[in-house]
Amino acid sequence: MDGTNLSDVESATRVNPSPKSPEPQRPEDLFFPNKKKQKDISGSRALYGALKDNDSARKWAVRTAIAAAVAVVGGLITSDWRIGATLGLGTLVGITVHRSRRESEIPRWRKPSAAQRKTEVQLKVMKQLGYKILHARSVPGGNGQIDHFIVGRRGAFAIDSESWDKRLPLRNKLEQLYHGRFNKNDRIDEALEEAKRAEELISKELGREIKVRASLAIYGPGMPWDSHRLRGVDIISGTKVRKWLRTGRDRLTEEEIDDIFRAAERVLPPRP
Repeated sequence: MDGTNLSDVESATRVNPSPKSPEPQRPEDLFFPNKKKQKDISGSRALYGALKDNDSARKWAVRTAIAAAVAVVGGLITSDWRIGATLGLGTLVGITVHRSRRESEIPRWRKPSAAQRKTEVQLKVMKQLGYKILHARSVPGGNGQIDHFIVGRRGAFAIDSESWDKRLPLRNKLEQLYHGRFNKNDRIDEALEEAKRAEELISKELGREIKVRASLAIYGPGMPWDSHRLRGVDIISGTKVRKWLRTGRDRLTEEEIDDIFRAAERVLPPRP
């Protein structure tokens, strides 16, 4: 018998244990392998973000292709490449503006109303002026939601957007808001309660008192005013939201704006 011992034979014939099977890949990893994994979000949310990024790139590619086609055709027809380039650029700008008015920052599954979308379009301009905005936020401890929370140099604001029948007049009668013969004070009180609750939550989060100005932006019926304060709530003509935001009396610094916005993000969760 040779010098091979029993232990050597057992070692050579033993079946090696199979390596630990790798964790199953998440859906977003299969379609977008270059997208970094994030531990603080679920697979479904990561996939949604990846799809959203890819969809945005696709939209810009389509817009650019259309603008290029217009430029080429315009240049050929006019025999002047400068005119063609101008037409192409104008087409790109026009498409972008049109899409920005139609697209909403509110996720589609939350189904923003027509009134909310109209207010959102106006608020996009305010964002370029340094205002920070949250849409469709729940109010813990309350039953409603704040359609739009805004903070800027002139203060913090809570806007609820409403679309009412334009055939019925809107009037203030003895501190009572009437839409035709229908009393709307319950809607005013609800908007005030939401703003006050948000004010309490944000103040507690910051450790100092802040004010949140409540409002109702109403679309449809004509009004004898651009904005009118009633029962602690500003009743705004829906098309005058930007003008109303400039009437705030607070004077906040950039640091205060950022602090209030971050606190609002934490204490006012997105509506489920």
